[in-house]
Amino acid sequence: MTDPTTVLASARTLPIRFVGAGLLALALFIGFKGVASAVTLCGDHVEFLDKLATGSAEDPKALGMIADGGVLELLTSESGTWTIIVTRPSGESCIVATGKAWETLGKPAPGQPV
Repeated sequence: MTDPTTVLASARTLPIRFVGAGLLALALFIGFKGVASAVTLCGDHVEFLDKLATGSAEDPKALGMIADGGVLELLTSESGTWTIIVTRPSGESCIVATGKAWETLGKPAPGQPV
């Protein structure tokens, strides 16, 4: 037979667990949404490339296709600034992240850990 005090103690902590999990989920949702909306700027792809080349001396260094068929592009400068642009299949381009202190890592020698 189960001890009634054990059952009662478990029942008391159950709502706290649900509230804690809910608050964590809410914080993550708000945090990610806030970051995304704070850095997203959409416009013409060619204009972005021109402004970044002249204003920040950033040039395209890498690109790749993303799940929705869009293209993610990384631009960097010699001074270490960087920008990530996503161009959607519709043609809309958006700057989704920018930063400083970009470092390009060299390819490790065969047999060396990454």
